[in-house]
Amino acid sequence: MSAALSRKLMISAALVSAALIFEAFLLYERPGLGIGHFYYLAIALAAMGGGVGLGMTAGAIATALYVTGVLINQSVPSNELLTTGSVTRGVTFVSIGALIGWFASSHRAMVEELSLLAERDILTGLPNTRAFESAITRRLTAGRPFALLVADMDALKDFNRDEGFTAGNDALRRLADRLATSLGPDDDVARVGSDEFAILSSVTLDGAAQLATRLERMLADDRTKATVGWAAFPNEGDNALALYRAASERLYARKVMRSYLRPVPAQVERAAG
Repeated sequence: MSAALSRKLMISAALVSAALIFEAFLLYERPGLGIGHFYYLAIALAAMGGGVGLGMTAGAIATALYVTGVLINQSVPSNELLTTGSVTRGVTFVSIGALIGWFASSHRAMVEELSLLAERDILTGLPNTRAFESAITRRLTAGRPFALLVADMDALKDFNRDEGFTAGNDALRRLADRLATSLGPDDDVARVGSDEFAILSSVTLDGAAQLATRLERMLADDRTKATVGWAAFPNEGDNALALYRAASERLYARKVMRSYLRPVPAQVERAAG
């Protein structure tokens, strides 16, 4: 059940309970019985569903219903309305509505923040694997063509070995920032491994190859060199696992190819000589 639906149900329950309590007050209330105290239930439901404003409003309405019930119910002396206790009841109704509404709003804000943090990578601030799985599931369900790109940072081990883990973390953050600012508003990017990032983009297979080439060139300029593999839905897979395997195979094939093409130190020395 969604949070919005839950709040609507609580507000509806508050209205129904207030009506039932008012009716019971008219039919059964006698001096000392205290049916009016049940208005706290309606106030609490309204406050939990609508926050501080609705909680205070529910408290004021409950006070009005209580006063109306006393005036209508002949079994309850109307002179009770002129006592300090009646004023105290009204203040208490409104205060309880405000307090519960504030607590409910604070609780919802905290839950939303925790939900957001649960789907964020702590180091880079990008969505994490959990969030990315939800994103690719949505695209698969929609059934429209898209591409999955997997980017693997080439030199993270070198950073960690030569400059320390702090330098490696800084490089990862730079890579994440460059990816996030270089993609379109409808693209999804996430960190899905220690040095691996995944991207979802609404491009064709040819477009995915072009995007991968553009990203590799861009990342190579800032000590964040990465190799990018890609796969297209539905051409190269009809589920997340198949697409990830196809993209990873292409990525590592490109890494192997580059390792063969990269000149070894002796070759570099002979070329320099």
